[in-house]
Amino acid sequence: MSEREDIANNIITVLDSMSSPTLGKISREPLDVDQLSIQQFPAVFVQSSTETREDETIGNSGITRSGSIDFLCVGYVKNNSASTENIDTQRNVLITGIETALDVDRTRGGNALDTQIVSIDTDEGTMFPFGGVSINIRCYYTFT
Repeated sequence: MSEREDIANNIITVLDSMSSPTLGKISREPLDVDQLSIQQFPAVFVQSSTETREDETIGNSGITRSGSIDFLCVGYVKNNSASTENIDTQRNVLITGIETALDVDRTRGGNALDTQIVSIDTDEGTMFPFGGVSINIRCYYTFT
């Protein structure tokens, strides 16, 4: 597989194994939150986004390039009567959990040089009784 796909798969694997919070659903496809059961929250989908590339060296063994690729990680939480946390707290817990999980191995299993969370947005309450976060994850890598 390509480094791009290996990095994406690593992100999914890492997020799927995180324990605080435990994700109820994780996907590479957008989610219809109205169709999810309460047990599937928090829910996350990850998809490849913008990529920039640049030639580093050109030689007999090929062209070495460096790149940065962004992955969009969209997470959802849901307000329910069993939860003692408000939606804003649930969003913050999800953001912290994702960031903590990704920071364990910033090389994405050796496929990247570095991983950084470069921006975080929330729905600011517009999705009630759901809460949404959008996390932009940037990975730097080289490939031939």
